[in-house]
Amino acid sequence: MADDLNDATDDEVSESSEALIAVHWREEGYYQPPASFVEQANASDPAIFDQFSEDKFPECFHAYADLLTWNKTWHTTLDTSNAPFWKWFVGGELNACYNCVDRHLPTQANKAALIFVPEPEGEAHAAITYRELYVRVNEFAALLRDFAGLKAGDRVTLHMPMVPELPVAMLACARLGVVHSQVFAGFSGTAAGHRIADSGSNVLITMDGYYRSGDLLDHKVKADEAVEAAAKEGQQVDKVLVFRRYPGQYSAETPMVEGRDFFVDELLKDYRGTEVEPVSMPAEAPLFLMYTSGTTGRPKGCQHSTGGYLSYVAGTSKYYQDIHPNDTYWCMADIGWITGHSYIVYGPLALGTTSVLYEGTPNYPDAGRPWRIAQQLNVNIFHTSPTAIRMLRKVGPDEPAKYNYHFKHMTTVGEPIEPEVWRWYREFVGKEEAVIVDTWWQTETGGFLGSTLPAINPMKPGSCGPAALGIYPVILDEDGNEVPEGSGKAGNICIRNPWPGVFQTIWGQPERFVSTYFAKYNKNPESKDWHDWPYFAGDGATQAADGYFRILGRVDDVINVAGHRLGTKELESAALMVNEVAEAAAVPVIDDVRGRVVEMYISLKPGYAASPEIEAKVKTAIETDIGKIARPKNIWIVPDMPKTRSGKIMRRVIAATSNFTDTGDITTLANPEIVEKIRQQVQSAKHAKGEVPRELSEAELTEIKSFGSE
Repeated sequence: MADDLNDATDDEVSESSEALIAVHWREEGYYQPPASFVEQANASDPAIFDQFSEDKFPECFHAYADLLTWNKTWHTTLDTSNAPFWKWFVGGELNACYNCVDRHLPTQANKAALIFVPEPEGEAHAAITYRELYVRVNEFAALLRDFAGLKAGDRVTLHMPMVPELPVAMLACARLGVVHSQVFAGFSGTAAGHRIADSGSNVLITMDGYYRSGDLLDHKVKADEAVEAAAKEGQQVDKVLVFRRYPGQYSAETPMVEGRDFFVDELLKDYRGTEVEPVSMPAEAPLFLMYTSGTTGRPKGCQHSTGGYLSYVAGTSKYYQDIHPNDTYWCMADIGWITGHSYIVYGPLALGTTSVLYEGTPNYPDAGRPWRIAQQLNVNIFHTSPTAIRMLRKVGPDEPAKYNYHFKHMTTVGEPIEPEVWRWYREFVGKEEAVIVDTWWQTETGGFLGSTLPAINPMKPGSCGPAALGIYPVILDEDGNEVPEGSGKAGNICIRNPWPGVFQTIWGQPERFVSTYFAKYNKNPESKDWHDWPYFAGDGATQAADGYFRILGRVDDVINVAGHRLGTKELESAALMVNEVAEAAAVPVIDDVRGRVVEMYISLKPGYAASPEIEAKVKTAIETDIGKIARPKNIWIVPDMPKTRSGKIMRRVIAATSNFTDTGDITTLANPEIVEKIRQQVQSAKHAKGEVPRELSEAELTEIKSFGSE
């Protein structure tokens, strides 16, 4: 972003920083945690804040590391010698799988570790005890080691839906020290192929099919696409390991490839009862890669460590999720995202609790499904996204009252939640019995950065709360000046210090790691002092006088669709694969249910005329390259794009058009006359479709106004 500013005109620079001037929030009132929750909470003594105060950093995080079992104790808590490539608990050794499975066997072998809920309601739930999980993980680890030839340090790509085989595969990799890279099942085979190539995987683990909205989807077809896409980038996949949704019965129409594709349930017969000694790994050894969208076409493989990451998700699961071993915990996210890694698999299992996996869509076959599941399984901790909450509120506002479940704790994650939606969540879903934590964090951070500590801090709708324990944030303006709390002004939220959950690097792109996350506010690239390396989160925020943060959303060009971050450059690159397309620009549109949806603007090469066929090609290209989650709501073929004199497409202008807001000053554009033509074309078409403007909040207006203004 800083590099682009160097090329911008004075008008563009002033426009960029104008978004930081003022945000007029109506501060909400406080809600106190229920007394019944406080009585049983893992953290109810305010003295914990002193334990994690800055003068006790970094040793304060021993409290998190001590939740784990170590084979060898560390000699250095935080190594800053190669800043900002931080190393935590250096000299320590442990195994993540052992910490999530083996060590619970002496006391709770027969307790459910995972409960799988299939989407078809006629299929029985499957409870997998810690003993059964141990057996399954060991057998699959033996298969990976002996049949697939994988060893510590190798990478393997998983393209798996929400089924028990996914955490089994992840934990089997962790047992061997193999680095796993799980790709969200909704992503296309091509997207998986890009990630296979980037990570250097030669083994793909996948599934024949899974249920989504009542349909048994052919997922195996994506494996063939992935292998082909990886090959185009020079990465060969030697083995494709295919789990079957129904063992012994193939649920896909796509044929298996002789010599490359293998059914896991058939191979496992050779490994029954095999036990694999967990490999003791250095704390700083990578545990997994989690790819996230960026503002360039190449995805970012966020590399997370073993010791630091596992410590951080165990600690935040205990204190912020308030997970006890006897809880039944349901995070209704997807393991294809960091939330699922941290708060379905590694955090809850490290604490020895029961974690629920649900295969399908939350409103199938109707909006009462989540609450039926909660009642059937006696779930007492519930964790989901504002997108899911908005959707369930829209399609079944009265459904929760029909079911006899009782949550003690509810989480919201992935994007800011509107105060009115928060209140519905508390009153109707939580039945005014549950405490709510509204968390702010990112793929890159491993775990929560901002949240109320549920038994101590009061809740405030629309605010994620103060910083998490051991996290020291600051809001900075574009020049690096601190934006004071209570000022009503917004800026870039940064974290001044390292923390154990922070990712180690971008796989294969260390320079991008530094330039994207640390260079913006670093004044001395040679410094080994962590104080000189604030982490640039890329989110705008304000801080109220009480210290609570309100997150405004991305300051870069990433569109958050239903909690899924989609890079505009990836969307635009896919559209530009269509031969007729000359230029493409993706912009966000405010949506009541999904939070944001994508609209795509394209201009055509000379000699081509706008047509529904070209629109269909663009839509297909995006679905093929990224996945259906990225499908644009509308595709607008326009005569030209609004551009600066240097040729930069002004995305904020077309974003404003799509959202029926003021386009602002356009006098500095090279072609200001095009703006009115686009406005008439797009807004008249939207009116014809019944898409009417709605009043946007200050935060939404700020987001649209600043979108694309780098």
